[in-house]
Amino acid sequence: MSKVALVTGGTRGIGEAISRGLKDAGYAVAATYAGNTEKAEAFKAETGIYVFKWDVSDPDACAEGIAQVEKDLGPVEVLVNNAGITRDGMFHKMSFEQWRAVLSTNLDSMFTMTKPVINGMRERASGRIINISSINGQKGQMGQSNYSAAKAGVIGFTKALAQENAFKGITVNCVCPGYINTDMVAAMPEKVLESIVANIPVGRLGQPEEIAQTVVYLASDAAAFMTGAVMTINGGQYIANG
Repeated sequence: MSKVALVTGGTRGIGEAISRGLKDAGYAVAATYAGNTEKAEAFKAETGIYVFKWDVSDPDACAEGIAQVEKDLGPVEVLVNNAGITRDGMFHKMSFEQWRAVLSTNLDSMFTMTKPVINGMRERASGRIINISSINGQKGQMGQSNYSAAKAGVIGFTKALAQENAFKGITVNCVCPGYINTDMVAAMPEKVLESIVANIPVGRLGQPEEIAQTVVYLASDAAAFMTGAVMTINGGQYIANG
């Protein structure tokens, strides 16, 4: 029986590439989404990947959704915490609603999604948790104090959880993508996009599949000795030591 991998925000952008990559690697994949049912159903029809709709910031919805995934597919052995949103704005003009929305989806989801699966992983003495942070969680970004704070929190969460669960055979790692060629990035004004690419030493945007293949590796048996790692994938735009 195939191992079950659960990918949040797994039907679009980087999450879509991760879902496809894990399926190609032999996993039974469940992908969550929050809003676009039409796109999610089209993705399911094309790929055969199971899709589930819930809000990752809602602890009850996560517990119920994960229970349904495990009923349908089996115990979650790989969790990819990928879902995220932006509500950009300069901090002095930012509302608490903008702040709270981003922290709830991007950081609280580390708790709401991981808590329902961690005990099962500990009982089985096996598991992979892969958290998607961001270059802007490492270096910060003007106009994204909420997003940068949340994504920096993801890195701290990863390192702490890795230490707590290593002896139980569970690895916890983090991937920090730079600017990736997704619909969201492609929608930026041309001049803004040009200025971003000009600051990437390799001279291009990353591809979603490049992030996905890193996740596939971290989910594999080959990565059993890697935990607490922060994988920086940004074309040299920001070079960090973790």
